[in-house]
Amino acid sequence: MPFSSEEILRLCIAVLIGGLIGTERELRDKAAGFRTIIFITVGAALFTMLSTRLGGPESPDRIAASIVSGVGFLGAGTILRDRGRVVGLTTASTIWLVAALGMCVGGGYLALAAAATALVLTILIFFPRLEERLDRASEVRTYEVISPLKPDLFGEFDNLIRCCGLRVGHSKKGRTGDRMICTWDVFGPPQGHEELARKLLVHPDVQEFRA
Repeated sequence: MPFSSEEILRLCIAVLIGGLIGTERELRDKAAGFRTIIFITVGAALFTMLSTRLGGPESPDRIAASIVSGVGFLGAGTILRDRGRVVGLTTASTIWLVAALGMCVGGGYLALAAAATALVLTILIFFPRLEERLDRASEVRTYEVISPLKPDLFGEFDNLIRCCGLRVGHSKKGRTGDRMICTWDVFGPPQGHEELARKLLVHPDVQEFRA
């Protein structure tokens, strides 16, 4: 049975949706770029249409159900660990999402696919700026302070950090010769970090510090 004009139109719409999202990913130089996103979207739409045809009325989702697990392998390949950070999660999520959009188009839910595409593009284009602002509002820095071997100084430095409006994550102290080395992972706004740096610079017991 040949494809109908409506099914050809669905494939074209899948190309358009994949192209729009893929363009944004390509401009940001992501692993899954323009062509990759289009292929995933069109492939998901095509598999969904074939599933309806080949599965028949008894199991129309027989092939389409495998798209979700199949796309999982593609997404997993984009998630990497780099310098202690996990990267590629957004790309993996995008792959998973465009497959869902392709299935939506293949199933004939064009209005829903259009609305979802508009939301996805809004998130991809405008939300990174909001994310950058949130990141700047809570910077993470590691401080290392070298001071004379006075155990009470650790608590004093700890209180100094908190007085600057910062939060302490992991902390530890050690000894090298007659000096004490203290480290903290500190969270908070840039202004708080600047204030802490100024106070450490003039503290009489701070011999060296790094941030």
